[in-house]
Amino acid sequence: MAEAITNATEAQQALASLFETHGHAVFFGGAGVSTASGIPDFRSVDGLYHQQFDYPPETMLSHSFFVSHKPDFYNFYRKKMIALDAKPNRAHTKLAELEAAGKLDAVVTQNIDGLHQMAGSKNVFELHGSVHRNVCQRCGKTYDAAWIMAREHEDAQGVPICPLCRGEIKPDVVLYEEPLDDNVVNGAVDAIAHADMLIIGGTSLVVYPAAGLTRFFNGDKLVIINRDPTPQDHNADLLISCDIAAAFDF
Repeated sequence: MAEAITNATEAQQALASLFETHGHAVFFGGAGVSTASGIPDFRSVDGLYHQQFDYPPETMLSHSFFVSHKPDFYNFYRKKMIALDAKPNRAHTKLAELEAAGKLDAVVTQNIDGLHQMAGSKNVFELHGSVHRNVCQRCGKTYDAAWIMAREHEDAQGVPICPLCRGEIKPDVVLYEEPLDDNVVNGAVDAIAHADMLIIGGTSLVVYPAAGLTRFFNGDKLVIINRDPTPQDHNADLLISCDIAAAFDF
């Protein structure tokens, strides 16, 4: 197993060098990519899973809870899943720059915050969907996160209702008990399978099936950037254990 780099300057130099010699990289990221933008992750000490709510977050983010407890679901969704004030950090912007320079083929993300696109990334595979798409289940009209937060169209219990057809609104987010979108998965797998370098960042690699997509990588260099150890560290050619935004500040 590769020895972990803990110094941000050394991490910057190592990544810059790898991008000089690889032209078809793919970035596979998780919640840790967005913590520097003020969005809490799930499993860390300060993450959502360690906060106290009326129901466990895993329960509130399930399909069955959405169906049976819509007011409670939307209360949690608005308070904890939508972060309209969040801005891309240096990891997001550097990845967008690398794509524009022809060095990065795609971003595969487990995040639903849309920060990669806000930073300028074009080829983004959102495995778990996005809070910026909320779809009427009757007429198909899509509403953004700002519309959800404005709360101008909702019933007496605070559940958003489509003003066009009075249909039910569901976030375009993959909830527990729901499958990933086949088209998104196939695009992500194809990008990973054709990459000459895979950089895994800000993810514990314990959430499946998303984490399983990394097994399709057959390229030259596997880089893992994460604060804590992951189950795939032993396969990495380079381990980086420092702030991911700082590591990409080159």
